[in-house]
Amino acid sequence: MNDSQSWDQRLGRLLARGLARTPITPNHVSLFSLLLAVLGAGLFAAGEETLAYWGAGLFVLGRMSDHVDGALARFTGKTTRFGYYLDYFVGAVSYIALFLCLGVGFQESALGEWSLVLGFNGAISAFAATFVSLGVDHKRGGDAMGYASFAGFELQDGIYLIAPIVWLGWLMPFFTAASIATSCYLLWTLWVLVTCVPAKRLVQ
Repeated sequence: MNDSQSWDQRLGRLLARGLARTPITPNHVSLFSLLLAVLGAGLFAAGEETLAYWGAGLFVLGRMSDHVDGALARFTGKTTRFGYYLDYFVGAVSYIALFLCLGVGFQESALGEWSLVLGFNGAISAFAATFVSLGVDHKRGGDAMGYASFAGFELQDGIYLIAPIVWLGWLMPFFTAASIATSCYLLWTLWVLVTCVPAKRLVQ
């Protein structure tokens, strides 16, 4: 096992090994993870505490299971260009749904109509960052853009905190901070796109 992999990637590999001899394909896993994430996000739109608990759990499961499809594709030799783009699509739609639904759910809170602004900002930033990340991948010749990591955790793993945050009652400040952080992430991906060296220049 690659020691540089994050903990959720390692878990994804273990689950993928169990699925490798079944009729389940990587694209099935991708669509299942999308279903979980969108269902979880949708529950936040109700603005009810109990539904938010379930929403957080489903969303986290959806994002964690998104690490299974790529590992399963490599184990079974079913890596495809369609699957590559589908994985990006699943991630983008998951986060867009999360921000929009949180924005709707917090309209009756102290945020008022600002919740819609934050939700829209987070959704647009997530959508744009997806295309910028694709641009980075292509500029690097298909080498996926990595994330800052420490002790087996990557920057993107911060979304898993939404579960304990909901249970602790801190969802509103998390939503506000996440919307701003997603805009910052978009700016970072743009900086990476502009400064990264095209793959053809890396060949000596």
